[in-house]
Amino acid sequence: MVVCGDDGLAHRLAAELRGVYREQVTLVVPPSGRRVRQPVVGRARAASAALLDMVNAAVNRTGNGDAAGADRELEATEPTEDVLAEAGVERATALALVYDDDETNIRAALTARRLNPRLRLVLRLYNRRLGQHIEELLDQSAALAAGDGPGSGSGSTTVLSDADTAAPALAATALVGTSKIVETDGILLRAVERQPPRPGEVADPGLCTLALLSATSNDPAGADGSEGSGEHGPQLLPDAAAVEAATGRGTVALEQVSYSGPPLAAGRAGVPAFGELFSRRLRWSLAGLAACVVALAVALMVVTGDHPVHATYVTLLDLFAINEPAHNDDRGRQILQLLSGFVGLLLLPVLLAAVLEALGTFRTASSLRKPPRGLGGHVVLLGLGKIGTRVLTRLREMDIPVVCVEADPEARGMATARRLRVPVVLGDVTQEGVLEAAKIHRAHSLLALTSVDTTNLEAVLYARSVRSRLRVVLRLYDDDFATAVYRTLRAAHPRALTRSRSVTHLAAPSFAGAMMGRQILGAIPVERRVLLFAAVRVAGHPQLEGKTVGEAFRAGSWRVLALEVSDGVSDGERVGGAGSPAEGARGSRLVWELPDTYVLRGSDRVVLAATRRGLAELLGRRVVRRGADL
Repeated sequence: MVVCGDDGLAHRLAAELRGVYREQVTLVVPPSGRRVRQPVVGRARAASAALLDMVNAAVNRTGNGDAAGADRELEATEPTEDVLAEAGVERATALALVYDDDETNIRAALTARRLNPRLRLVLRLYNRRLGQHIEELLDQSAALAAGDGPGSGSGSTTVLSDADTAAPALAATALVGTSKIVETDGILLRAVERQPPRPGEVADPGLCTLALLSATSNDPAGADGSEGSGEHGPQLLPDAAAVEAATGRGTVALEQVSYSGPPLAAGRAGVPAFGELFSRRLRWSLAGLAACVVALAVALMVVTGDHPVHATYVTLLDLFAINEPAHNDDRGRQILQLLSGFVGLLLLPVLLAAVLEALGTFRTASSLRKPPRGLGGHVVLLGLGKIGTRVLTRLREMDIPVVCVEADPEARGMATARRLRVPVVLGDVTQEGVLEAAKIHRAHSLLALTSVDTTNLEAVLYARSVRSRLRVVLRLYDDDFATAVYRTLRAAHPRALTRSRSVTHLAAPSFAGAMMGRQILGAIPVERRVLLFAAVRVAGHPQLEGKTVGEAFRAGSWRVLALEVSDGVSDGERVGGAGSPAEGARGSRLVWELPDTYVLRGSDRVVLAATRRGLAELLGRRVVRRGADL
């Protein structure tokens, strides 16, 4: 594996490939003096540095860069053809280009495709439309250069954005407080750790039980050193018998992330609601005038004995001054006519104000909106850069109410906020009154995603002073700093949820999965082990093809979770009564509740959970290093 980059994502990705997948990695980074920003510190850099020190020692012993099982680091200003050749792209399995500049990544990708048509390419591009065209171009170029047809197994290209890959985890963290998230077919799935069930209590497995956690000290089976305590670490992908027999052990269950907070206001598709057209004072004024009209109509009916409909009609004529003067009527009728005329005078400015307010509301429908009155249970999002914009889009796709705070009126995400009609507060979050304008005192959570760590920290500390139990999520670049902030905030506010996240930390697993092959959807850590989620075509896998879901399940190795169905085919017809797919996912074609009796066909495409060794066995890949499965 070859990784080329100029920021913390490259180091984090190299550590992910080595730590999770046990791959050989060559890292290409700019010289220390040319780096715009130092790479991420902490666990990622320490792991990467330790691996590279070992590699350099091996290289020095052998005198060349091809030591068996060795990693190495190259320093180069740009990924030119000579640099890529020196990195071994011609012999590599996959190349990741994760420079912060899209043009640099595209130029290097074109060069690498020419050097090795069968190379698996992973590019970091923010422009999704351009990325789609580049992906098609490079795949077509690989097929032609290798002399193969489409789908022949020549080099594939995957274009990813760190903003896109980190956004689901950040959104889910603000919503449910965890980053153990896998996204598939538009659905967010999370791994939830559950405490051991009490005696007589049945644990909810969710979509399925992924793992049994390590035995606890109160486990009667492990107190005497018997078999229960002999299992060090968690038990991944247990069967039903193992789950039922486990006592005193927590479980990890797979659940779908959903939002159950307050509903959005009506009219979000572009038509303002009635409450947004007119202010509260104007609505009360209209209600008071309507009550006066009703009272005058009732009084006229009592004085003259008219029918209620005729009395209301006459009152309205008097109100608009288009009735005959009551010269020859009795004194009561004349007084009521004067009162009706006076109410009509009051009605004119109220109607004018209503027209002006309605026109102003429609005029500003395409401009920035203010937080509506009475808003609560929403997410306050700080920063509308490339990360904040993607997170905002994901939150709105899940129908979560959001209020954004941005200091720059020309920020990247302002157009997205206008299009989605999301309220935006313009101002510096470090100034007094800005977070109050975003109604932080009634918010569900705070997402601090600006590009400045100190600004995020200051905003979170101030928000916690306003509401001590507010759920906060910080975007912090430095891992050591993020750890220190997390521990301090957790100690100061033990009853409030605090999460500190690095975009590179969240995005690296997706990039690593793409380098391993397009079938990898993500990875979820379970204590010191990792579960991989993959989308696999059943054809060509004898462990799956022609077998039922129950027969295809191999405890501790892999488990089929969902089946992809075709458009126009009902889920019940496809799986023979397997049930409906998970609700809440727009356009989802995955059926999750699969019966054990369903027979997998060669044309089926399934989503499965697997251990690293189990997936390697299923896909026929060679495991590079023997040992305990991570």
